[in-house]
Amino acid sequence: MKTINQFLRAASLAVLALSASQVWAKDKLTIGLIPSEDSQAMIESSKQVLDDLQAKIGMPVVPFVATDYNGIIEALRSGKLDVAYLGPFSYVLATSVADVEAFSVAVTKKTGQSAYKSVILARKDSGIHSLADLKGHTFAFVDPSSASGHLFPKAGLEQAGFAPDSLFKRVIFSGSHDASILAVENRKVDAAAVADRIFASAVAKGVVKQDDFEIVWRSKPIPESPMVWRKALDPELKKKVADALASIKDVPWGDQGVLNGFQPTTDASYDVVRETAKVLDLDLRSMK
Repeated sequence: MKTINQFLRAASLAVLALSASQVWAKDKLTIGLIPSEDSQAMIESSKQVLDDLQAKIGMPVVPFVATDYNGIIEALRSGKLDVAYLGPFSYVLATSVADVEAFSVAVTKKTGQSAYKSVILARKDSGIHSLADLKGHTFAFVDPSSASGHLFPKAGLEQAGFAPDSLFKRVIFSGSHDASILAVENRKVDAAAVADRIFASAVAKGVVKQDDFEIVWRSKPIPESPMVWRKALDPELKKKVADALASIKDVPWGDQGVLNGFQPTTDASYDVVRETAKVLDLDLRSMK
């Protein structure tokens, strides 16, 4: 009887394992995208990568763009998202509140590297030509959790001897890099901090003219925005996703340009972001 019971138990476990595998195979992969552009533009600019990913892993890939970084982080924390494309600082923030890890980062043909810079922009006719000239002017950051749109430029100002909280007449958080660029272009603010590649993309698309702007400041290289997953994601699915992303080439990836695949990355690559947070004496958990 014991042998029969053991057999039945083993058979039941096998059926459960098979059922779980079948459910997983039929399920969808939900992927969150950072709001560097408006929601529809973000999905459209990522469409070919998401389509290729779907074809390679053999299951539906459903994109989701939140109104801000914290929306993506909360969706990861609650298990509503499996994978997400986060900014460097929002990734570090995510690791403090959710069980996630970076696993891959885009490399493009244009740069051949997985890093970018933050820049502070002003109109050439604004009279702003240096950081000191920002005093008493209006300014746009992107999002409190944005590396290039807030964290790195704010730390850069402090390291240059300026107090960001008293330097400007008024500060806004625009919600996206594109919105900040347009705010400067349309004289809604006098200057703004954005990612250099997103500014270059806006120029390439004809949204703004390079000659209208002056770059007042550039940061040191920032590790590129990572792809992250929930650690609890099925290991087999993780491997499929990582392998698929590594093999996706010669298609556009948002504002970064034409992809040359996604290369592996690790959590340690973002220690420079954590160190920069220390310069600002930021409590990551207080920013969720």
